[in-house]
Amino acid sequence: MKIKGWAIVLVLFCTLLMSIGQLLYKKGANLLEFNLMAIITNYQLILGYGIYILAAILLIIALRYGELSVLYPIMATSYIWIALLSMFFLSEVIGVYKWVGIILIIFGISFIGFGGKNG
Repeated sequence: MKIKGWAIVLVLFCTLLMSIGQLLYKKGANLLEFNLMAIITNYQLILGYGIYILAAILLIIALRYGELSVLYPIMATSYIWIALLSMFFLSEVIGVYKWVGIILIIFGISFIGFGGKNG
């Protein structure tokens, strides 16, 4: 089966959405009180769940049109997204080792992509 280019873009978009969902989980967790009403009214958690569900549905659609062994490793870009989003929205620091890890993830994904049936 030939991988359609839009399936790769859709998987990348899914990883961005999932990372945004995780960022919202973190922000919601910081406000969390452990009672049912606080969880139900925590809009950041609810929005994070909704975004995550949307990303999962889009991922299923993307996986239908390509090789799992090529598309699924692209999910590793979520580590890149979460590092960048954490830097901008949570004021976390990306040190040298994290930047090296990000570069290695990009190289690894590239090699896996070139190793597909049609690559």
